Amino acid sequence: MAVLLCICAYAQVDPQGPPASSAPPTSRTGSDQPQQDTNEAPSDTSVQGDPGQFVFRKQVEEVVLHATVVDQQNNLISDLGRSGFQVYEDGKLQQITSFHQEHVPVALGILIDNSGSMLPKRQAVNQAALNLIRSSNPQDETFVVNFGEQYYLDQDFTNDEARLKAALEKIETRGSTALYDAVVASAAHMKQETALQKRVLLVVTDGADNASQETLEETLHQLEQKDSPVVYVIALTNPAKRANSVIQSLQVLSQKTGGTAYFPTDIQEVDAITREIASAIRSQYVIGYKSSNTAAGHAFHGIEVQAFDPVRKKLRVQTRTGYYSDSAGGSS
Repeated sequence: MAVLLCICAYAQVDPQGPPASSAPPTSRTGSDQPQQDTNEAPSDTSVQGDPGQFVFRKQVEEVVLHATVVDQQNNLISDLGRSGFQVYEDGKLQQITSFHQEHVPVALGILIDNSGSMLPKRQAVNQAALNLIRSSNPQDETFVVNFGEQYYLDQDFTNDEARLKAALEKIETRGSTALYDAVVASAAHMKQETALQKRVLLVVTDGADNASQETLEETLHQLEQKDSPVVYVIALTNPAKRANSVIQSLQVLSQKTGGTAYFPTDIQEVDAITREIASAIRSQYVIGYKSSNTAAGHAFHGIEVQAFDPVRKKLRVQTRTGYYSDSAGGSS
């Protein structure tokens, strides 16, 4: 499955721009991203890393999970073997068919909320985002989207730090916040424009969505499709003004995909959070299984992954909670 990272802020509104929920982000030059049939089954692809790194071959028959494991003190556990995991789909134990711990290239989307209230925070946010970019491997690919009522692809996939830095500095503090639209469009862009199987979205925002055509439920549905990203959220909202509904929606958006929502009380905490996210991404296990579900049709399948240390003490696992099948045999 994939990972999504968004940093939220208000962007300039283009009243002639395309509806937020209709297409992947467009560049500020106005050129649309090419449209592709996302229902077409992808062919097998492989990613070659540095010598000594494993080569991941995507198999459409497999459900592929990226799992982070921590102990009760929230310390990352990165030395488990295949026998330390059990995977259940719809309550039924599945046979693990592939298992890797090695680093794999990551497709990363950074989404910046360009609201006016973000202006005094942007320098710290941009620096934290650059630290995340600098922790990447040479094979990683990153894009930057700034959004308000409209979303703009200010830098498409690249590993050029200077270009990514320039995109982060495109600050236009006005407009509303169409967070869900930007997330859905960015996830679609990932599906169309990268062959990398490990995908992450990072979202940094200081407020609630107030302008999207997509609802939270519709956004979650899109993120629970095959090849969707993991979403991490950093919410820079005022603790005294946080509505429970806002907190819950951001938590659901991240946790359902296998990510985490962070609610720092000080802007200076953002740098440490992005370093923690980078460490979590690099410490993930890649677990694949072939679903035993033979039912046909479009249906949601719940996933539970259990992990145990060498003395069979249960650990905490962070991964996506399920996926929608769209094939005749139910596999993703």
